[in-house]
Amino acid sequence: MRCPRCNNNKSSVIDSRQAEDGNTIRRRRECDHCGTRFTTFERIEEVPLLVVKKDGTREQFSRDKILNGIIQSAQKRPVSSTDIENVISRIEQKIRSEYDSEVSSEVIGNLVMDELADLDEITYVRFASVYRSFKDVDEIENLLQQITNRVRSKNKKNKVNDETN
Repeated sequence: MRCPRCNNNKSSVIDSRQAEDGNTIRRRRECDHCGTRFTTFERIEEVPLLVVKKDGTREQFSRDKILNGIIQSAQKRPVSSTDIENVISRIEQKIRSEYDSEVSSEVIGNLVMDELADLDEITYVRFASVYRSFKDVDEIENLLQQITNRVRSKNKKNKVNDETN
């Protein structure tokens, strides 16, 4: 690793630890020539993942696009930034483990909707209304019925679990 001060190519690693994201190694180094200490980061080079849009065009996968969509849907809702980050991490991990180089935008949208349905019903409905581009009120009504059934089923399971404990 080249020293940022004297450009010498020899340095010693003083300390190594995992960075916050868990996918990066942070190394403290010291130049063997001038003694300057500096930090480097090492991470796995990931193969670019392409998203195939509905019209057939392809673009590079972006966590930020998912983040922005969820943040807009979760405005004024009791959803923390940690919850949102965890949702996005689970989605990205699932996509990268199941798809090698290309994934359809439909798959990503459905994964986001599945996660949001468990996180917050209103955020889910808001996201779905944009993602699905509803044509009429009947489609919205069907979605609301599905989420209502899901909530009731979830509440019944929680009640049964509470009674058995």
